[in-house]
Amino acid sequence: MEPGGFVLTDDDETYDRLLMFGHYNKRARSEIPAEHRLGTCAVTGSGLKFRIHPLAAAVAHDQLGRLVGYLAGRAEIARYLTEEFARIPGLEVIPMPEGVVPSWYGLTLTYRPQELGGLGVERFHQALVTEGAVEFDRSGSTCPLNQLPLYQSPAMMFPGHPHAHRRYRAGDFPVAEHTHAHTIKLPVWHREQDRPPAEQYIRAAIEVSDHHKELL
Repeated sequence: MEPGGFVLTDDDETYDRLLMFGHYNKRARSEIPAEHRLGTCAVTGSGLKFRIHPLAAAVAHDQLGRLVGYLAGRAEIARYLTEEFARIPGLEVIPMPEGVVPSWYGLTLTYRPQELGGLGVERFHQALVTEGAVEFDRSGSTCPLNQLPLYQSPAMMFPGHPHAHRRYRAGDFPVAEHTHAHTIKLPVWHREQDRPPAEQYIRAAIEVSDHHKELL
């Protein structure tokens, strides 16, 4: 699997750096001026190719024309979800900083076990899934970096590095680890017809929260 993406920019410096990072050397050599500070490295670049593939680029080009509508739809669904989850014991919506306009890729909730008699997050999450709310998700592939093997035993990848002996143990970053352990995520849909599924997820959360004592 090859990662890919696109960047829109009107800044020449950013564009040149992106060429170094995401294209073969032929294009970098032909477009980066020889007198540019990156010009001498254009033949090798960064050794990567993170370009979007043509079919995905065509789809993205079409979707960009609908972006404003998509974001408006997501904002409306997110507003509804945020208001409803704020009323459900055990769940807290992460507030947005002042002045931030999110894209609402997802809604991040913090689970508060103390509000539900100490019910564990795994048990709470499984109950949500049992109710059919399978899109409620807990972070699996992502976690605080100190918990990854590479950072616990860096010498296995960098045996000669002067800091290869440095190790980060579980518990070194308690705030990040606590946040990770108590985060539940939910997609934010964007279409008007997505409102009923959003309402179903709210009902599932209310059901589990209201009957949490049966899960203890």
